[in-house]
Amino acid sequence: MTSKKQQIGRLAMRREGSFWNAYYALPNTMDNAILLASIKMTLVGDEKLRAAFIEVMKLALTAATEEALGYELKWPDGPIPAPESERSGHG
Repeated sequence: MTSKKQQIGRLAMRREGSFWNAYYALPNTMDNAILLASIKMTLVGDEKLRAAFIEVMKLALTAATEEALGYELKWPDGPIPAPESERSGHG
């Protein structure tokens, strides 16, 4: 049996004011995105903390998906830039 890969959503990271917010969002839209967690921008200036925050969000989404749908998420290697329509111009 061949497994078919399907994108069911994404982890979207957004700078909003003095916070960096992690959302679960559907592919290609932020409509009805679910806020997962926030961290102060001053903390994610440290690359190790930034990477750790992203990893924790991936682990959380993987666990929630496995519990709800019965399969584990597969993550792409490296970050995928946000669609141009969603970019805020902030780093």
